Amino acid sequence: MTTYYRDPDVWITSTGVRMNGHDLRLEQLLQVWHKSGRRSWGTIAGRGAVGLAILTPIVVGLLAVAVALVIDASTATTLALAGGGVLIGLATAPLADVLLERVDRSYDRGSRSREIWARTPGGDLLLLSTRDAARFGRIYRALQRALEPATRR
Repeated sequence: MTTYYRDPDVWITSTGVRMNGHDLRLEQLLQVWHKSGRRSWGTIAGRGAVGLAILTPIVVGLLAVAVALVIDASTATTLALAGGGVLIGLATAPLADVLLERVDRSYDRGSRSREIWARTPGGDLLLLSTRDAARFGRIYRALQRALEPATRR
């Protein structure tokens, strides 16, 4: 018996599948398909807010430099404003790294729910529902490998 995928909730082997409280032999799976749910606009808005959080210090820094160049102030004041603007802009780099990692993780999790369904002799069953896009992909690929005719014995 070959194990294609295993975590605390899902177990896919060359002989059967255990998902969502269902233990099924591969022969019982007449058809398997997946569905995507509605997009979560809250997740997308969160990504936009992170983008805005990255751009805000850059804009503030540029405004400080622009004000320093436009106003008629002493050289020390102009240098202080321009230097402060540049420092604010440079401070964005470590912040951007943290925030971009957060956006990257949000894409891994996905912005919609994904489901795996199976048609069995007893009817259609929901085998899995998750918002984690990466996990969904791993599970669905494992299920496809298990169901390939060459791997079934």
